[in-house]
Amino acid sequence: MKRIAEVAMACSIALVLAVPVLAHHSAAAYDTQKEIKMTGPVKVYTFKNPHVYMTIEVKKADGSTGLVEVEAGAASVLNPLGFNKDSVKVGDVVTITGNPSRNSPDKLMLGKDLVKSDGTYYPLNIASRSVYAGKNEVATSIAGTWFSPRTAFTGFLGGARGWSVTDKGRAAMSTNDPKATTQKDCIPIGAPALMFYPVANVITVQRDRVVMKVDWMDSERIVYLDGRAHPPATQTSLQGHSVGRWEGKTLIVETTNFKDHPMGLSLSTPSSIQKKLTERFALSEDGKTLIYSGVLEDPVYLAKPVEWSGKWEYRPTMKPSGEKCNTEVASRFLREEK
Repeated sequence: MKRIAEVAMACSIALVLAVPVLAHHSAAAYDTQKEIKMTGPVKVYTFKNPHVYMTIEVKKADGSTGLVEVEAGAASVLNPLGFNKDSVKVGDVVTITGNPSRNSPDKLMLGKDLVKSDGTYYPLNIASRSVYAGKNEVATSIAGTWFSPRTAFTGFLGGARGWSVTDKGRAAMSTNDPKATTQKDCIPIGAPALMFYPVANVITVQRDRVVMKVDWMDSERIVYLDGRAHPPATQTSLQGHSVGRWEGKTLIVETTNFKDHPMGLSLSTPSSIQKKLTERFALSEDGKTLIYSGVLEDPVYLAKPVEWSGKWEYRPTMKPSGEKCNTEVASRFLREEK
C-alpha cells in the first residue's frame, strides 16, 4: 500500500463541531445554547456504558428541594479523561455545569463538568477537559494500551461528510435517522471509525495473531498472522475477517467478510458485504504515538476508496473501564427525547 495521505484529519476541521458531542447519540434533547449550574448531594449514581447517570438533590428558589437527573458520557469515554467509577459516590456534594433538557429543564440536564466540594474537578462529557497528566512513556512496539484523542475521532467522522459516495450512499445519508443508531442496541459503529473512539485500545501481539480490544461496546478484533486465507464471502461477521503481516515493526492488516451494517462506514453511512479495509499500525520514531492509517473501500456506498491517517497516544498505565454495554442504558435517550 502506497503512502497514505492525511486526508480526513486535514480537511475536516470545519466539520468537527457537527459531530454529535455524545458520540452515542445526538444532544437534540438538550438546549446546548444554554448553560446551567446545579449544586447538591448525589442521591443516585450509575457508572455504566454507554452513559453514566447521577441524580442530585438541589434547592429551588422557593426553598423546597427537587431531584435533577444528570446524563453524562460513557464510562469507556470518561475513563481516559480521568473520571472512573470511584470518582463520585452517593452523598458527595457536587456542582455540575451543563445544558438543560428542552422538555424538562428542572428535572434533567446534560452534564459537562463536575466539581466536588473539595474543589476536585472531573469531566462528564467527551468534549470536557481531561485531568490526565501526560507523561513521556515510550513504546517499543505496537503492543500496549493506546488512546485515540477526541480530535482524531471527530476529525475522522467530520471528514466522512466529504466522502465521494454512490447514489445509494447519498440516499442512505439523506434519510439517516440519528435515533436509529445501532449503538442503542449495543452494536458498535464499524471500523475504522470504531478504532478512533477516544477509549482505551489494548493491543496484544502473539506469535500467530494480534488481538485488539477496544473499550467500546465489547469490541474485539483478531488479526491472524499464520498465512490463512479469508473464508468464503458468505461467512460474514460484525468485525469481518482480518489477516496481517509485518513490515518491520509496522502491522499491515486486510479485513473482508463484513456483515451489512447500518453504521458500517460512519455515523450516517452504511456498509455492505463488499466492504474492504486495509490498515497500517505504525509506531512513530519517538515511540510516543501510533500512526493509524489506511484505505476504506465499499463499491456499494463509496464512489471511490477513502484514505485516512490519525495518531493514537501511548498510555501504558491506562486501564479499560471494564464496563459492558447495557442495552437499557443505551436506549434510554429515546425516552428522554420524546
